[in-house]
Amino acid sequence: MAQVPQRFFDALAVRTWCGLSLDALGRAREEIDAINVYPVADGDTGTNLYLTVESAVAAVEAVFAAHEVDEAPRAGSGAPRDGAGGPSLADAVGAMAHGALIGARGNSGTILAQLLRGMAQVLAVRSDTDHTGGHGLQRALRHAAASARQAVAHPVEGTVLTVASAAADAADAAGGDCAEVARAAYEGARAALAATPGQLAVLKRAGVVDAGGHGLVTVLAALVETFTGRAPGPAAAPHARVERAEERCAAEEGDGNGPAFEVIYLLEAEDAAVARLRQRLDALGDSLVVVGGDGLWNVHVHVDDAGAAVEAGVEAGRPYRIRITHFGHGDAHTAKAERPPRERAQRAVVAVVPGEGLAALYAEAGATTLLARPGEPPASGELVQAVRRAHAREVVLLPNDAELRHTAAAAAEQARIEGIRVALIPTRSAVQGIAALAVHESERRFDEDVVAMTSAAGATRHAEVTVAERQSWTTAGICQAGDVLGLIDGDVAVIGADVSQVAATVLDRMLSAGGELVTLVLGDEAPEGVADHLEARVREAYLAVDTVVYRGGRQGALLLVGVE
Repeated sequence: MAQVPQRFFDALAVRTWCGLSLDALGRAREEIDAINVYPVADGDTGTNLYLTVESAVAAVEAVFAAHEVDEAPRAGSGAPRDGAGGPSLADAVGAMAHGALIGARGNSGTILAQLLRGMAQVLAVRSDTDHTGGHGLQRALRHAAASARQAVAHPVEGTVLTVASAAADAADAAGGDCAEVARAAYEGARAALAATPGQLAVLKRAGVVDAGGHGLVTVLAALVETFTGRAPGPAAAPHARVERAEERCAAEEGDGNGPAFEVIYLLEAEDAAVARLRQRLDALGDSLVVVGGDGLWNVHVHVDDAGAAVEAGVEAGRPYRIRITHFGHGDAHTAKAERPPRERAQRAVVAVVPGEGLAALYAEAGATTLLARPGEPPASGELVQAVRRAHAREVVLLPNDAELRHTAAAAAEQARIEGIRVALIPTRSAVQGIAALAVHESERRFDEDVVAMTSAAGATRHAEVTVAERQSWTTAGICQAGDVLGLIDGDVAVIGADVSQVAATVLDRMLSAGGELVTLVLGDEAPEGVADHLEARVREAYLAVDTVVYRGGRQGALLLVGVE
């Protein structure tokens, strides 16, 4: 279906481009994975690019959603303010770049994040009209290509860097509006991609083009569609032997001399410390890419000593979201080359949990967990990886968040394609997941187990007590930043100033409809004594109701409440 073309590069164009890029990479992911032979034939470039853009899309959508909340009519105004039209171009491209940075995966995903950041640095310069035309897009593409090269310790021709430079050159030579510039950039990148086998011997031997470059051409095709309303033709490129390229290249290149680990982490550090970090990591390994700025960086390197790479990050600043992959053997912390393949379990439960305490609780109950930090929801690819990690023929998936419904559905569909039987139980809170897990029995038939778990989750009302971050409209009225909010089944029901009082009001409203068990999950920032206060209230006012209390850790909400 044809898209409505955008005339200028503004916030809506950013949103459209990101969405079209994600859709296009979703369709091309398997093909790009299959031709991934450089720098390591690990067959995940398409997936990594998809996850990187998925993170960018989530960040851009969050900016639009926040703007819709901020622009809601104030009491008595009758309508939104005149001139309210959406986020600025600077806000949108900033979100795009930040989302890609924190979600970047693999070598190509990290480079793509820097390309998007380079574009954002040009496009974020505000103007009276808050949009840019063809000339601004030219400058953005040029700066993107240059900044990506600077981020790579040892640039290699015949890679995504070559394709990005060709796109910028073609855009510079074009004139006219954004549509003409985007089309020229796409055609230049497409021609450069076709030439990559002649520049990189490993591509020529495998009979494929560069996978990262293919991904960039796909993203640029989405840019053309953004401004013209129609997608250009496919990125025709030589990959006749694509189905066996990875295996053939692995046999040719896999002599054991390359680094054993891929290390990726986000890093909070100053520029001077990052400069020293680059030097140290360059001496430790290869495929070094460090992208970012303004105190936040994404570090990617291939090394033999993964611990030394992480220690270098600790010396430079604060590394977190650390990922270490042992090439060819999965997770570096658990895999060993000499270990025989592990037999698949018949059934497993995979759950997304908001805090370390709940992660431990779920793990003790036998679930495979995926920790979701506040403000950092997992991508569908991370859920798929968790399902794979469970190593079972049948998997029950508990997203434990209403906002993860579509993400979890996409992950479940991907896992089914891989031959895993997956049932998605639409749990909206971790307390519903606890109820479902309590009745889980792996010995009974899969369908019966899913029905029992779904019934238990559905019979559990859920609530949370949190603090408002800004003024906004709610179903209980207008709240101010710093107000304590009590949400019941996802809607704000109570606004107050005291955590214990709000929590007690929430609990009374929930138990007014009946209940036998109250589950309280305390966050790290919950005030002392709130659990004791609520337990006492239940004992005094609801004699037949039991209470259980857990420590959730850094879960975002001050308190989670479940009533069964």
